[in-house]
Order: sequence, then structure tokens, then C-alpha cells
Amino acid sequence: MDQYAVIGNPIEHSKSPFIHQAFAEQTQQAMEYGRILGDLEQFEQQVAAFFAQGGKGLNVTVPFKERAYAMCNVLSKRAQRAGAVNTLMVGKNGEIYGDNTDGAGMVRDIVQVLNQPLHGKRILVLGAGGAVRGVIEPMLLEHPQSITIVNRTPAKAQALAELFAVQWSSFAELTGEFDIIINGTSASLGGDLPPIPDSVIGPQTWCYDMMYGKEPTVFLNWATARGASGEDGLGMLVGQAAEAFFIWRHVRPDQASIVEQLRQAM
Repeated sequence: MDQYAVIGNPIEHSKSPFIHQAFAEQTQQAMEYGRILGDLEQFEQQVAAFFAQGGKGLNVTVPFKERAYAMCNVLSKRAQRAGAVNTLMVGKNGEIYGDNTDGAGMVRDIVQVLNQPLHGKRILVLGAGGAVRGVIEPMLLEHPQSITIVNRTPAKAQALAELFAVQWSSFAELTGEFDIIINGTSASLGGDLPPIPDSVIGPQTWCYDMMYGKEPTVFLNWATARGASGEDGLGMLVGQAAEAFFIWRHVRPDQASIVEQLRQAM
């Protein structure tokens, strides 16, 4: 059986083993997928040992995505732009290949599963951290009208916007309604809401929170209270896994059924 795993710290909460085993059963792939508690001091040695023992691929989660990036001999273009890696595999010559599937997973969920086109849309992205950095490039490939990055620390928004040649703003200077608002901050995890002015949202706005939970997030409650509609990021979780699965196995699994199973299990 080909061996795969997710490595992170903490890791016991990870849904990746369930998702990938479900993909494997769905597509008749002979593989096993486990969890590895990443050692904050020995992460690189753990990755090297996994591949030395015949492991085929790893998913990487917090706090190791930048360290995984630094380990790679070969990087995809989207991993280079993201500055972080969440998917590793080893080549025939032993070199480590790194990719970042977070943004592609989110875009696939939004465009293909949720049927929400990004093409020609005016998009506002909340946050300027690693999660946002990983999704800008895949969104640009959908040819939106514009992308504006907003952050509590405007200098971070400006730096990220300049990297990808998109727009940036402070919360106080935002103007006009947006077609799509994507929350890439972790504020939802703490029950907080970024200081978003109500002027940016209307009944035609569609909202997406990269976070997810059993109940709607604070951000989605804010959106629906103002007449907008939206979805959480559970489909992004499954989407980035599906993209990694495709890289490893060259088979694209069905995502929607797995999202539904996870939703019911919450």
C-alpha cells in the first residue's frame, strides 16, 4: 500500500485522513493515509525519514508550510508565489517537489462546486496573512474585474498587493459595494469580526469564509444580516485535499459528496 500522511502540530483534529481515505475508496486507489505529529525541532528530519522509508506524499499544515517550502528542490509556480507549501512528494531522483493547493482548492470549491463565477467580479479579500497569499494567484487566473486586499495593518495589505499587482486598502478607506467578499482572516475562530464597513456589502454580494464550523461563522452571520448570501470554507478544505490527491494519484475525486459527509458528522 502506498503511504501518505498529513504532518502538523497540533494534528489530532485533522480531517485529512478521513478525506483522503474517502477519496481512495471512491477512486479505487491502493493507499493508506495517516497523521504525523510534527516535531517543532525535528520537522525536516521527520519529512526526510518519511520519504526514506518509502512514503509517497505528505500534506503539510500549520506551523510548517514555510519550512516545507524551504526544503523543496522543485517548486510549482503557485507554491513560489505563495511562499509556502502544503503538498509534498518525492521524485524518481529523490528530489522533493512542493506545491500549494490551498488557493486552487478554494477556487474550485467556489467556481465549480458552489457555481459562483469569479470572472469579471469585484472581489474584496479580508486579511493579508499566509492563507490569503496562497489564494490570490489562483483567483487572478479566473480574470476578476479587480481584487482588493484589506487588512488591520495596511502596510501588510500593501506589500501583498504589490507582490501580485492587485489593489489594497485600509478598512476605513473602503468604498462601494463588492460582488464577492472573502474572509481570509482567522478572526472567525475567536468569534471576532474584522472592522468591515457596511457600505461594502449589499443583497447582491456573495461572501465566503475560509474558516468553517458546525454553526455559521461570525462573518457569515454579519453577511446574512445584511441580506447577502455565502458559504464557509469546508469545501476549501476538501478542495485543497482533492487537488493534492490529483497531484499524487492523477485521479480527480468527487468533492461534493465528501463535503456533505463532513457536514453531517459535525
